[in-house]
Amino acid sequence: MDLRNWRSNLIATFVTVVALTTFSWAFAVQDSETVVNELAGLDGEWIFLEDRTEGRTLEQLNPPMSTKFSMKIEDGAVVLNGHGSGHRDVRVALDGSITEIKEPNTISRYSGTWKDGTFEYEVKFERLSGKTPNSIEMIRRSFRMTTDGLVVNVTVVPPIISQSVGLYRHAEDIPMPEPAKATIGDLGWLDGAWVGKKMTGSAIEERWSPPLGGAMLAISRTVNKSGKMVGFEYLRIVERDGGLVYIAQPGGAKPTEFVLSEVSPTRAVFENPRHDYPKRIVYELSPEGVLTTSVGQSKGGSPIRVELKREDR
Repeated sequence: MDLRNWRSNLIATFVTVVALTTFSWAFAVQDSETVVNELAGLDGEWIFLEDRTEGRTLEQLNPPMSTKFSMKIEDGAVVLNGHGSGHRDVRVALDGSITEIKEPNTISRYSGTWKDGTFEYEVKFERLSGKTPNSIEMIRRSFRMTTDGLVVNVTVVPPIISQSVGLYRHAEDIPMPEPAKATIGDLGWLDGAWVGKKMTGSAIEERWSPPLGGAMLAISRTVNKSGKMVGFEYLRIVERDGGLVYIAQPGGAKPTEFVLSEVSPTRAVFENPRHDYPKRIVYELSPEGVLTTSVGQSKGGSPIRVELKREDR
């Protein structure tokens, strides 16, 4: 045997192995970094933007899950909040292991995976008190980042297997509507005390002050059939930057603003697509003097409508 050739072959083999090992290590590091970056893109609070389920009518458009939810990325896991189950801080591992949540009548079992840029988890329900009619046995949700935002696919089993698709974005990534030009005097037709009933039979009233000082103020109150107040709200419409802003404080909570996007002598539309719900508030006065209020999503769905009549003075 030629020792010189043997040594040369051995060195060449060693160099090749080292090179392949280094390449594999570098690829693994790069791939790991890609996974970390992709997972990091899921972090934060997400707001529903639009229903992308095929074959639905305008009235059927709805979010596939909660209108607002959050995900927090941890080492090897995703922490869920607001996903519609009533559970908070659910840590779902990405290795398929089970996270079990026990309640008096139900055991919920979460398991998740990360594959090809998609986070997917299942939650299976075990009813300890026996199966109830039309009870859900399993929900599967998947989350994938796209150039449009976060696409969410939801599958519910049974009684009927249903699938829904929705687009979500971070609030700051959702464009606000172009404000309509108006002054507070353009909504003078809203002045007065308006009373009516909800579909539940509860009485509701909105009392709007006349337009003055660049603003209109109102208070709303809801009283159920037994005579108990079950809700109230502070409302304002104020002039700002050549347009109008509707400010709502249900229950005296933190203010939420809606921009006037459409106005006519008998109709005003206020929108805030960055809000989880409602995103759209509409006031419309009919020729007969009936004021219809409508709150709902930006597009489609089933808005909540209430008809009000001006209270006799």
